[in-house]
Amino acid sequence: MNFAEAIILGIIQGLTEFLPVSSSGHLVLLQQLLGLKEAEIFFDVCVHLGTLVAVIIVFQQEIKNIITALLRLLSVAGQKDRMLSMIESDPELKMALLIVIGSIPTALLGLAFSGIADRLFASVFIVGLMLIVTGALLWFTRWTTKRVQAPGVDRLTPKNAFVIGIVQGLAIIPGISRSGSTISIGLLLGIKREIAARYSFLLSIPAIVGAGLLSLKEGLSGTDVIIQIYLVGAVAAAIVGYAALKALLHVVKKGSLYVFAPYCWLVGILAIVFGR
Repeated sequence: MNFAEAIILGIIQGLTEFLPVSSSGHLVLLQQLLGLKEAEIFFDVCVHLGTLVAVIIVFQQEIKNIITALLRLLSVAGQKDRMLSMIESDPELKMALLIVIGSIPTALLGLAFSGIADRLFASVFIVGLMLIVTGALLWFTRWTTKRVQAPGVDRLTPKNAFVIGIVQGLAIIPGISRSGSTISIGLLLGIKREIAARYSFLLSIPAIVGAGLLSLKEGLSGTDVIIQIYLVGAVAAAIVGYAALKALLHVVKKGSLYVFAPYCWLVGILAIVFGR
């Protein structure tokens, strides 16, 4: 891999990780259609860490609030009644608990699909089909824009968090957008737009870290690491990812997530037609 390929793949990762068009699907199509070599596992870890940095920067205040709330909870560890009272009354502690609940099905599905990941990423047809599915999910959010949505995190229940976690786990399939599918499902469950987006990206943090650690363990065995090239790719992913994330949050706030559906359908159909 050279610097040009690292920058291209970093930009694609940063742009499509947050825009609801599937980063994994676009990387598969880019590699297949343009003849780019499949990215080394360690490079894949680096660009994902770049997009993780973008999430942390954008949601730094929310992350600080959750950490502070968890530290307060630890200060009363062993006092069951006080702990339950704090969890019930503190929205940041509720969010932390919901992230844990949503992460469980994500981790289980990630492990379940790991054995067939290579076959999934080798199929342009699957990418095209799943992009059409992603487009359908995005299009359905049109009918949530006029719905009276619950304030706060009232509709973000443990049950809904678990469902969103399942959807995030299924996003390991290339062509299924993680951000697009989780936010869409959140909206369809009646969760307020800003809360659905916030939960989606906070939930992505343990998923990205976990997937990165698993890939890192595999990638460190026999990989010829050219750190400068990988660093350039990670920086490109972080910069572009930050801009894409801010743009998506603006789109979600306006209730216009469905505008990405036609693009997903177009790319999906082209992938199916020309990828056979």
